[in-house]
Amino acid sequence: MHRFTYKNNILHCEDVAISDIATRFKTPFYLYSHDTLVDHFVKIKKAFRSIKPLICFSMKANSNLAVLKTMISQGAGLDVVSGGELYKAIKVGCDPKKIVYASVGKTQDEIKDAIRHNILFFNVESLAELDNINNIAKIMRKRPLCAIRLNPDVITDTHRYISTGKSENKFGLDFTTAEYIFKTPGGYPNVKISGIHIHIGSQITEPAPFIDAVQKVLNFIDSAKISVEWLNIGGGLGIVYSEEKPQTADKFAKKIMPLFKGRKLKLILEPGRFIAGNSGVLITKVLYIKRLPSGKKFAIVDAGMNDLIRPSLYGAYHEILSVNQKSKSKNQKYDVVGPICESGDFLAQDRSLPDLKVGHLLAVMGAGAYCFTMSSNYNSRPRVSEVMVIKGKPYMVKKAETYQDLVRGEIVPRGI
Repeated sequence: MHRFTYKNNILHCEDVAISDIATRFKTPFYLYSHDTLVDHFVKIKKAFRSIKPLICFSMKANSNLAVLKTMISQGAGLDVVSGGELYKAIKVGCDPKKIVYASVGKTQDEIKDAIRHNILFFNVESLAELDNINNIAKIMRKRPLCAIRLNPDVITDTHRYISTGKSENKFGLDFTTAEYIFKTPGGYPNVKISGIHIHIGSQITEPAPFIDAVQKVLNFIDSAKISVEWLNIGGGLGIVYSEEKPQTADKFAKKIMPLFKGRKLKLILEPGRFIAGNSGVLITKVLYIKRLPSGKKFAIVDAGMNDLIRPSLYGAYHEILSVNQKSKSKNQKYDVVGPICESGDFLAQDRSLPDLKVGHLLAVMGAGAYCFTMSSNYNSRPRVSEVMVIKGKPYMVKKAETYQDLVRGEIVPRGI
């Protein structure tokens, strides 16, 4: 599942003791396992090898250049959702013909930039967006490819903030509108509509919603009698954070691939969390232990909700491990909290952990996806560094921000 294991009571990333890494890099920091990233990508690639899909790693999960380069080196494309992600994708050397571009709010400049780079195609989310792409393409004398994102209106057992395939969500087009687009191609002469895209959400652990969504799309293709080259079924495969029992890549492929039998469709997958989630941890240090008269204990650490917001935002669970497992004392209950001036600033609540002391290192597990990418400078805290273990050596893959970075670009007008 991942390469974070105990050896001689010390938590290691691959074969490197995390306690040793923490002597070189100031806490808090994100730590990634290169082997885990590669292993999870290869699992999907092997599971679907008989139909050879284009696997576009979802950059919103983790957009560190070293992570992206790892994916590209394995043959992956990239799924981008902003001009900044496209910039990073090009900078790291991704073939533009392996880039797909989602987002409900692409700006004029973002669309122009993507057309200039000749990306594979836009995933179109609305009629207004399609009109905009068509008009911009006319001015640029280009004819970009587009895929229509359908909203299949399926129920997923995941947090409502990361469910994207229900009719009331902002994502995608209904089937009636999509059919209108396919039946009136002359209305959009400056684009070529070559595919259909769906993405029903994230951290989905059961196959049924995926099967339901794909079957609805295939039924739509048949009933509307439309011709498309590509079908992009998105991402969303869940991982283990606590007691989840998500489907493996093999089981997922065995459920999905039979649906395409006899069809000449090129398939695209957009995994993000499945590849990166368990490849990373957040390493943090205990600053203080605070005890209330009621007996409640707080372990106050140097990482806060600005570094990892998922527990505060989603109520998400992340396992927390002590880097040093030598303590023989009984476990005690702690709220693991950060230094941010919010009561919502916690990484765990009422969590059973070994007897903690000031200076102890903790590893927040499952932090490789949607953690650093969602971090911020709240409370004017510089964002932390990112480190990756590659072939037995830890490398800095992003420097921690400095106080100078916090004010870069800010201007105080004269006369204030």
